[in-house]
Amino acid sequence: MRLFGTLYARALVWARAPRAVYYLCGLSFVEAFIFPVMPEVMLAPMMLGKRHKAFFYANISLLFSLIGALVGYALGHWAYEAVKPLFSPHMQQTVTTWVENLRTDMNQHWLAMLGALMLAALQPVIPMKFVTWAAGIVGVPVLPFLACIAVGRGKRVWLLALLIKLFGERAERMLHKHIEWIGWAALVLLGLLLVWWLWPR
Repeated sequence: MRLFGTLYARALVWARAPRAVYYLCGLSFVEAFIFPVMPEVMLAPMMLGKRHKAFFYANISLLFSLIGALVGYALGHWAYEAVKPLFSPHMQQTVTTWVENLRTDMNQHWLAMLGALMLAALQPVIPMKFVTWAAGIVGVPVLPFLACIAVGRGKRVWLLALLIKLFGERAERMLHKHIEWIGWAALVLLGLLLVWWLWPR
């Protein structure tokens, strides 16, 4: 928070601006591949201000997150291909082998891969941009990738909308109180799923 406190404060200012919806679209888009501030920082105060529009804000944020996820996916793919020739032959071989092994594991255990993607998109501990870039590098099929991001990120914004619609400001206090436990529990599940996926068979 100390590192990005200014960015968080700026996002809260955007949430109260007359053009807040446009700022939300932009934040949701760039957060998926580069920006460090999560859209929920804007979503919560916007939803609290107009509770009848909570799900509209959630859906518009999700839509632009998906568009941004495609950009992150493309950047991961093309950046990997562009940087690979700059490595030393030994490093290039090591990186290529590692990525190929991940692709093989993905093809053999695609259900676990989809579950890992959904969990990564659901919880706030792993930044969205890591998920989108990594998926592009490994070469996760685009449609399953988008479906997983939609389910994972969708659960986050829809849950926020539902809680605020039902409980108002109490929902924000509930999320602040329990977000660490929720995030770490999801991270443990993600780790266990990845261990199962990569465990030699």
